[in-house]
Amino acid sequence: MVFKKVWCVLALGFLLPFSCAHTDFFTSIGHMTDLINTEKDLVVSLKDYIKAEESKLEQIKKWAEKLDQLTDTATKDPEGFLGHPVNAFKLMKRLNTEWGELESLVLKDMSDGFISNMTIQRQFFPNDEDQTGAAKALLRLQDTYNLDTDTLSRGNLPGVKHKSFLTAEDCFELGKIAYTEADYYHTELWMEQALKQLDEGEVSSADKVYILDYLSYAVYQQGDLGKAMALTRRLLELDPEHQRANGNMKYFEYIMAKEKEANKSSTDSEDQQEKETEVKKKDYLPERRKYEMLCRGEGLKMTPRRQKRLFCRYYDGNRNPRYILGPVKQEDEWDKPRIVRFLDIISDEEIETVKELAKPRLSRATVHDPETGKLTTAHYRVSKSAWLSGYESPVVSRINTRIQDLTGLDVSTAEELQVANYGVGGQYEPHFDFARKDEPDAFKELGTGNRIATWLFYMSDVSAGGATVFPEVGASVWPRKGTAVFWYNLFPSGEGDYSTRHAACPVLVGNKWVSNKWLHERGQEFRRPCTLSELD
Repeated sequence: MVFKKVWCVLALGFLLPFSCAHTDFFTSIGHMTDLINTEKDLVVSLKDYIKAEESKLEQIKKWAEKLDQLTDTATKDPEGFLGHPVNAFKLMKRLNTEWGELESLVLKDMSDGFISNMTIQRQFFPNDEDQTGAAKALLRLQDTYNLDTDTLSRGNLPGVKHKSFLTAEDCFELGKIAYTEADYYHTELWMEQALKQLDEGEVSSADKVYILDYLSYAVYQQGDLGKAMALTRRLLELDPEHQRANGNMKYFEYIMAKEKEANKSSTDSEDQQEKETEVKKKDYLPERRKYEMLCRGEGLKMTPRRQKRLFCRYYDGNRNPRYILGPVKQEDEWDKPRIVRFLDIISDEEIETVKELAKPRLSRATVHDPETGKLTTAHYRVSKSAWLSGYESPVVSRINTRIQDLTGLDVSTAEELQVANYGVGGQYEPHFDFARKDEPDAFKELGTGNRIATWLFYMSDVSAGGATVFPEVGASVWPRKGTAVFWYNLFPSGEGDYSTRHAACPVLVGNKWVSNKWLHERGQEFRRPCTLSELD
């Protein structure tokens, strides 16, 4: 029998458009989109491999079925069957040649193309840091937006286009990552969610014994000894020989006995201590609470009297020749500090050009280290950014000119246009744009003085989250594609306006693109003269 040759044509996937492997994927949704194409290419390669294996098995199956019939006939009357000289010849041929060909077919490895593709693409895969970063982002979103684990697990988020859910195994992995960070609060939440989904009948590779092991310890670390003992008992019902659980149970019982003895001699001092602890908790990180409330849209509302002072208008840039006949729409977002929004100030075409210029250069966003004066990455800023100069593109040059015309400030001493794309739960916690008095060397290398003002373009709509908030005053500015907001960081005297402390809230759902221009003091001497009063 002559076998048909099986050809497995597995095209190597297109490589990602990067010259080297990238990390920190989780800090930019824009870069993560490339991973979607990578995964799609691998799926195509995998399906080609499956087809090749199926074709191979189909040939083996046909061979087996044919020989099954032949051997059934031959074994009923071996001598009679071999009495036919053709049958005798074909038996010799099959055993000497064709079975050898079949053996080669069975041993043929059809996975070479797929494995080659995997090897090439693997260098562009996310790493452990990316997975941990994405997990931490989910925990951050859970805290900031007051999401319970069940809501997050079922994917019931506002504004989602593609609903997804977390399996019990996913919940277990989140709990493990929290555990490695000694975050026992989130460990408990997600281990309980994993256990709940398994108890509801979800089929999963996650093991209840492992979940209960992590869960009981996390609960114990938070001081709930009774619950830790109950969970450990449940674990031992599933695995009575579990060594660590048996040891923990003895230890818990010992601690429980000691606590009972101590409780007999307890006094009112403990109650007083608990009250003091509650007071401390209430005062803990007040700015953080304000920030998270503003991100949820729960901030302080302006009084009607203050709201009446906010207006919208057509603005010509103080009779700038470019805008006299075509003024732009401007509206007040806040009074003190004064924050104004310009509407329809950047076109969709300009946005796409800026994004295309920036995307190949996106790298982890940095902050100024006040101690060293150097740029460094920080856990409180989760995004990627790139810098664009006016000479690189007429579009960037036109944008710079527009900022100068509408602010009346000289952009020749400003920093380059910074483009930022936020990642999973992307955020920038409360910070100042200007350098404080204890940071005299922050912008020394630029030689252009402090950052006098900030211009911020919103280059995308965000389905949920992603607001720019000012915790000191209770202002929330929400992203609207094609608009820009502007505020002064310094008073005319040159003193910093501490009410401009602001933050970028985590992106709950969607993809947030912004670009900003930081304008500096140098060159503004006659455009925005100093005043004698420090706070005017």
